[in-house]
Amino acid sequence: MRIVGAVLLSIVLAMAYGAQMARWLRVLQREHYDPSALLRFLGRWTSPPLGSAKAPSRRRVRRPFTLSHALVLALFAAVILRSAVLLVVVSTAYGLLCPFGLSIRGRTSPLEWTRRLRTVASLAFGLSLVVTVLFAFSRQPFDGAVIMVWAVPPVLDLSTRLLRPLEERKARKFAQLALRRLEKVRPRIVAITGSYGKTSTKNHLAELLGSDAGVVSSPRSFNNRAGLSRAINENLADGTRVFIAEMGTYGPGEIRDLTSWCTPEIAVITAIGPVHLERMKTLDAVEAAKHEITERASVVVVNIDDERLAKWPAPLRSAGKRVITAGSLNDEAVVRVVVEGNRWTFIVAGATLGSLDAVVGVQPTNLACAMAATSALGVPSDELMERASRVTPVANRSNVVTAASGVVVIDDTFNANPASAAVALTLLTSLDVAGRRVVVTPGMIELGIDQYPENFRMASRINTADAELVVVARTNVVALQTGYDRPVQRFDKRDDAVKWVRSQLRGGDAVLYLNDLPDHYP
Repeated sequence: MRIVGAVLLSIVLAMAYGAQMARWLRVLQREHYDPSALLRFLGRWTSPPLGSAKAPSRRRVRRPFTLSHALVLALFAAVILRSAVLLVVVSTAYGLLCPFGLSIRGRTSPLEWTRRLRTVASLAFGLSLVVTVLFAFSRQPFDGAVIMVWAVPPVLDLSTRLLRPLEERKARKFAQLALRRLEKVRPRIVAITGSYGKTSTKNHLAELLGSDAGVVSSPRSFNNRAGLSRAINENLADGTRVFIAEMGTYGPGEIRDLTSWCTPEIAVITAIGPVHLERMKTLDAVEAAKHEITERASVVVVNIDDERLAKWPAPLRSAGKRVITAGSLNDEAVVRVVVEGNRWTFIVAGATLGSLDAVVGVQPTNLACAMAATSALGVPSDELMERASRVTPVANRSNVVTAASGVVVIDDTFNANPASAAVALTLLTSLDVAGRRVVVTPGMIELGIDQYPENFRMASRINTADAELVVVARTNVVALQTGYDRPVQRFDKRDDAVKWVRSQLRGGDAVLYLNDLPDHYP
């Protein structure tokens, strides 16, 4: 009987360990194998942030007491009572159920068993097995397995760090293959970066060059070393004349590394803003990281509507770069897309080229940056107007459609930031609808210490716009509830919020879906 009991306990602990591994491997994969993300997300799920001194709460909101908290207390009780059975039961419950709400399978982002994920999982399992076996010969044979159930995030953190040199070598290998491909095909390279607007600008540039054969752009969000080298190795066909490379960064040196082998002739910088502050901490650090894209380029397109970027042209010219300024608001920009009611007027080097009807969902500043890059590639100014008529909104970025029910829907679910959120809200208020206006949002993320105040301000703007607020998930619920003067609708999942919208809104109403968090966020 004792052997049967030991086997059963081993099986349930193995199941608990497997459930924890599935949860946290998915978080690691979604966070691009950043090992520090594991403990950050463990904190998010077990102890959601409540407030900020920058925007003090006008309402008392209690910190939730979660199942994880209850099981931690039960764990201490089991240790104090020296109850091996209770220890196993508590640890099994934790492994199978916690953090409560963090899915094993994933609704928005299922686990993909890539080569890298298998490598990390194998090393983490090996380390866990060693600890489990060492304890198996002690007086408390299940202690090792119990520890491993609770220690999955730090073990995965350690495994990822240990494997980093190996992954670095593999990434370098693929980057070298991409470099050889570039040297063989020899396309003109346009590199685009920015805190936001880079994907839209990349797509608009591809549309502007659409009539020219041999234009290839990196796929959506393939903007790091692995993604960019894969895009080149798989998509860069013989005869490609222009390659448009989106370049992103989580810290200093990353863009410099990208440009060392994918060297741009033309660099485009769309904006500097509070994105990825959780990792880079300050806007100065963000600006310095983005500036790396200019180092090897001979031509630099700069959005001088941006207050920080407006200071770049002079030093860039002093460094011998050709600078083309672009924008919508700054009348000193060489390439301008000026908004005049529902029309856009196009101005290049002081000459008015003409005007077109504005395209809802296309930001004129991003279009101006794309047109400036098109000009740098040698397209004559007199062709820019005709080419500008081709541009379309990028998917999930302020796309406006009217549903069969008559409800006007604005889809701005991709990667919201303070600037894009303000634009989307302005679009919602400008719609010619007589009924209700509703904003469905989980708030904005990766803003570091600015996350609470930025979400607070966004909720205040929604309140001022007399729109109803529907909050999804709990990541930013405190800031959003505090910044909004009226009761809010709350849903744990976006699908439930969508059902509510469909049941409540009618023809003549409008809804803005602002941002959408993957389900590894609480």
